[in-house]
Amino acid sequence: MAIVEVPDIPLSDAIALPAGTSAVIVVDMQNDFAHPDGALFANDARAAIPVIADLLERARSAGVTVVYTQDWHEPDDPEFDIWGEHARADTWGARIVEELTPTATDATVRKLRYDAFYGTPLDHMLRLRGVEHVVIVGTVANICVLHTAGSAALRFYDVVVAEDGVAALTAFDKASALRQVTFLYRGRITRGANLRFA
Repeated sequence: MAIVEVPDIPLSDAIALPAGTSAVIVVDMQNDFAHPDGALFANDARAAIPVIADLLERARSAGVTVVYTQDWHEPDDPEFDIWGEHARADTWGARIVEELTPTATDATVRKLRYDAFYGTPLDHMLRLRGVEHVVIVGTVANICVLHTAGSAALRFYDVVVAEDGVAALTAFDKASALRQVTFLYRGRITRGANLRFA
């Protein structure tokens, strides 16, 4: 098999977003994906937690909309044929990791598939709040993060991904997801600490 080189992924040094029209979307930072005992644990999810926590603290202080997504499956969900049982409704695995527990002012959207916009009120919720810019963090990079970022871009939101706040099952998966966000969806990639809300 040929060696595949990952093209350069542009990284923005600093991004300033207007607080009133921005949202941070925390994708699936649930026990099954972000806790070592989880069914589909992504190895770098633990490293992403403090990055996300810091970003959320700054976003909330600025009045930025915060939305959590939760993968949420019933016992007979056909997705289990692909990934095995995970994020089963009302179980420990489906809960947001303790370190990132949502606050009373945060919104939570439960989703049935990879894309957080598919079959959910997410787009409606963001439009009602006047959101134009979305910062996406979470897991898993090339699955739910990528599909959510792509779906946001196709709805004409300005998409920013904090790469150190995103976890993946492999380094290749993460690199390919970030490449797609920039190349296909014209999103921007930065680090969590480089994001500012004004």
